Amino acid sequence: MVQFSRICLRKFGNFVDNLRLYVRGGSGGMGLPRLGGQGGKGGDVWVVAANNLTLKRVKDKYPHKRFLGGAGANSSVRALRGEKGKDLEILAPVGITVTTDDGRILGDLNTEGERLMVARGGPGGALYSAFEPSKGQTKHIRFDLKLIADLGLVGFPNAGKSSLLTALSNATPQIASYAFTTLKPEIGKLMYKDYKQISVADLPGLIEGAHANKGMGHKFLKHVERTKQLLFVVDVSGFQLASKTPFRPAFEAVQLLTKELELYKEELVSKPALLVVNKMDLPDAEDKLQELKEQLQNPEEFSDLLPDDMRPKNYISFRHVVPVSATTGFGIDNLKRCIRESLDDDAAMAIKAIHQERLQALRQTSHGHS
Repeated sequence: MVQFSRICLRKFGNFVDNLRLYVRGGSGGMGLPRLGGQGGKGGDVWVVAANNLTLKRVKDKYPHKRFLGGAGANSSVRALRGEKGKDLEILAPVGITVTTDDGRILGDLNTEGERLMVARGGPGGALYSAFEPSKGQTKHIRFDLKLIADLGLVGFPNAGKSSLLTALSNATPQIASYAFTTLKPEIGKLMYKDYKQISVADLPGLIEGAHANKGMGHKFLKHVERTKQLLFVVDVSGFQLASKTPFRPAFEAVQLLTKELELYKEELVSKPALLVVNKMDLPDAEDKLQELKEQLQNPEEFSDLLPDDMRPKNYISFRHVVPVSATTGFGIDNLKRCIRESLDDDAAMAIKAIHQERLQALRQTSHGHS
């Protein structure tokens, strides 16, 4: 059910854009004092970038979130130099930044196969260490999906996204009365009186079938992943992509956008989202807005009219539904307020979650020592 009050919280969805892990390099092996043998070095822990992977999948696959390198073999009469411990590889999505718990950047992983060592194994025991081995490095690290913007504008061509970005911010995107004007992300900055800045990306126009890589397809959808929240933009009067495609009323446009995101990567639909109903300066806009609101309050009921291939599995519960006219400026200030509120709410929840996580870790540590 959609709430249309100004404050419209919804619980966190399934989208994961950061992850905290414990990593420890393997301990070195014992040296052999009698013959001057050297223990094997402990295994290192690496993060390796892989395509078609999400942080949610990493989280689900490794619920324990603890990664330990193998121990080095002890030196022996048969093998004076002990074998190196087994390295451990953690697969992670392309496009993440790896940081330590205190925010120090260890590195970025931008292409498939890129590797980053996050915990070195300890040296084996040898003459210089009185044959005593050392433990491996221990760290808490974070995977953060590199965001291109706080908000990503999602809409079909001619929904007025570029005009909206201009009305909201200091960006000057190319605007034309024909479809597909946006070919690369245009980032605008929203400035607030307290000097807070929020970045908004106008992403390449989505078309029906984008999930199958038609048009700008995957390029567009890849950018959507890298924004904190989504700002759906629809024309209150509906739209028609081309003379051969059917006319879509605003409600159908919302569901079709949802379906495209869902088919590409289902968890995108659980990102926090706001809906902007644009072109409120057009005739009959108020009546059409009322109709859209009623349909959004009972999406299952109205979706019976949609063909199966347009019906999403999950309907988005929009935090705010904001009517605007990018041309006249109507509703723009209210939209800026709703955007700020939505991002501030999430930031407060994220800080709370980090504090709870750290508190839990401290409790476990003290429990272990008692």
